[in-house]
Amino acid sequence: MSHRSRREFLEESMLATAAAVAAHAAPNVFADEDKPGKGPSETLGVAVMGVNGRGNSHISAFAGRGDTEILYVCDVDRDIGGKRAEEVGKRQDGHVPKFEEDIRKVLEDPRVDIVTIATPNHWHALGAIWAIQAGKDVYVEKPVSHNVSEGRRIVEAARKHKRICQTGTQSRSNPGMIAAMEYIHAGKIGEVKLARGLCYKPRGSIGPKGVYEVPANINYDLWCGPAPMGPVTRPRFHYDWHWQWDFGNGDLGNQGIHQMDLCRWALGAKTLSNAVVSYGGRFGYEDAGETANTQVAVQDYGSRSLVFEVRGLKTPRYKGASVGIIVEGTDGYVVIGSYESGVAFDKEGKEVATFKGGGDNLHFANFLKAVRSRNASDLTADIEEGHLSSALCHLANISYRLGTDLPAQELAPQLATFKQTDDYQDTLQRTLAHLNENEVKVEGLKVRMGAVLALNVAEETFQNNPAANAMLTRNYRSPYVVPGASQV
Repeated sequence: MSHRSRREFLEESMLATAAAVAAHAAPNVFADEDKPGKGPSETLGVAVMGVNGRGNSHISAFAGRGDTEILYVCDVDRDIGGKRAEEVGKRQDGHVPKFEEDIRKVLEDPRVDIVTIATPNHWHALGAIWAIQAGKDVYVEKPVSHNVSEGRRIVEAARKHKRICQTGTQSRSNPGMIAAMEYIHAGKIGEVKLARGLCYKPRGSIGPKGVYEVPANINYDLWCGPAPMGPVTRPRFHYDWHWQWDFGNGDLGNQGIHQMDLCRWALGAKTLSNAVVSYGGRFGYEDAGETANTQVAVQDYGSRSLVFEVRGLKTPRYKGASVGIIVEGTDGYVVIGSYESGVAFDKEGKEVATFKGGGDNLHFANFLKAVRSRNASDLTADIEEGHLSSALCHLANISYRLGTDLPAQELAPQLATFKQTDDYQDTLQRTLAHLNENEVKVEGLKVRMGAVLALNVAEETFQNNPAANAMLTRNYRSPYVVPGASQV
C-alpha cells in the first residue's frame, strides 16, 4: 500500500460501484451546485429517514417550528412509520407528512430541502450520499458511517455538491462543552498527554443466536440495504443489530462515538491516529451478539494518546464518570460526565472550575443556521468531524477483529509492543480486575488481543496490511452501493 494512493486502493476494492450506481442505485436527481438556500422567511421542507428511536428527536426538532415542515416520514417499518406520520400531523396543525418506505422516492421531490438520517448504522452513509447527490442538505446521526471509507465518501460528496452536512454529535453545540474545551486548549490543566473515553454502560444478553422470522411489517430488503440479506439471527429485530457486525459497530460505535468525538476534540486531533490497537471480548454470557462488550482501544497520537474503555458488564464509575471522558494534563484534569457539563480539578484533585449548559435543540438550530447561510463553516459538527471520530471507532474494531485469542496473562507483553507506558498497563489490569468482579475468572480466560496497526494518516489506510485495508470498506449488495472515491 505504501506506493498506492487511497483513491487507487479504494477504487480497486470497489470495482462494481460505478456500474451499480449507474444501473439504478441512486435517485435520478442530482444536485445543482449553485442551488441557492431559502431565505429566513421561507419554510424548509424536511424528510426524516428512520423514526423508531433517535429519529423521534429529529421529529421533535423540526415539527411545529414554523420555519420547517416535515413533508416525509421514511422508514422500512410500516407500522412505526405510519404511526409517526400521524403524530407529526398533530404537531403540524393537521399537515400530515407522507409516509414512504424507500428513501429514493422521497429524494425525487424538489420540495424536500433537508434529509435527516437516524437509521441503523449501515444505512447512514448511503442515505447521506444519495440525499446530497439529490441536492438536499443532510443531518446524519453518529456514527456517520459503518466503515472508514464511507465517511470519507460523504465528506467528498458534501464538498463536491456544496451541501450542508451536520453530524449528530450534539455536544459540539453545547456551551458547557465548548467552554470545557476552550479551558483545556488554553492550557489550564497544563500539557495534555491523555484523553480517556469511557462507555461504562451495562448491557445484558440479547438472547440466543438462531433463525428468527422477519416481522411482517418490515420491508427486509430495504432494511438490509447495503448489508448482506441473510437470515435474522437475533430474537429482537430492532436495536439489537448494534451488536452484529453486518449492521452495527458495538458500543464503541454506538454510545462510545459521542465520547470518542469529545476525546479527539480535547486532543485537538484533526486526523486519524498514527497507530491503533484494541483488545477485549464478549464476556459474561453467550448470545447472538458478535461485538465486544468489554473492549479497550488505544490510539497513538505520538506524544499524546487516546484510550477508550467499553464495559458492558456491571461496573463502578471511574474518577466520577461512567459515560464520559477524562482529560489528563500535567497540571490537572477535566472530567466530562455528560453531553453538556464537566468539572476541572488540579493535580491534588481539588475542584477548580465547572462547565455546564446545552441541549439537543442547539445542535439542530446550528444546522439550520448553516442551511440558511449556505456556509459549512457555521457548523459546529461538520461531516468531516463526524468522519474522523467515527473512523477512530472503526479502526479500533478492525484491530480487534484481526486479533488473536490469548491467555489473559499474555496481554501485558503484547501491549508493550505497541507502546510501553504505565497507563496502558494500568488500564489492562483494571480491565481484568473488572472481569473478575463480574465473576468472569481471568485465570485461564482467553482475551482477543488485537493486531497492532500502523496508519498512513494522509491516505487513511493501513501500512502494509492488506487484510486490514480490506476492512476499510465492505462488499455492497446491489443496488445499495456506496460510491467509491471520485464517484460521489
